[in-house]
Amino acid sequence: MERIQMQRIIDGIRYDTEKATLIAHNVFWDGHNFERHGRNTWLYRTPNGRYFTVTGTLWQGERDTLRPVDEEEARRLYETMLPEHEVPYEEAFPHITIQDA
Repeated sequence: MERIQMQRIIDGIRYDTEKATLIAHNVFWDGHNFERHGRNTWLYRTPNGRYFTVTGTLWQGERDTLRPVDEEEARRLYETMLPEHEVPYEEAFPHITIQDA
């Protein structure tokens, strides 16, 4: 599935994939296809530091969606659900201090 270009205004805030930085996604070749159960998700960070996801679907009756997420959820998605990282953690979450184990 190709990356989806989308723009939405939610609670008076414009989210635009063209102006945001793609930081992670789950589009990867598994030997058969790129789609994860008919859906793919991309995580973005806006120039103002807000995070949002875009989920594309191949399922009939479903629509592609854009959903704002807070930094905590964005980190969870980056660390666990979206294995393809386009930028390093420190760039995706510049306000987070990483600690060694």
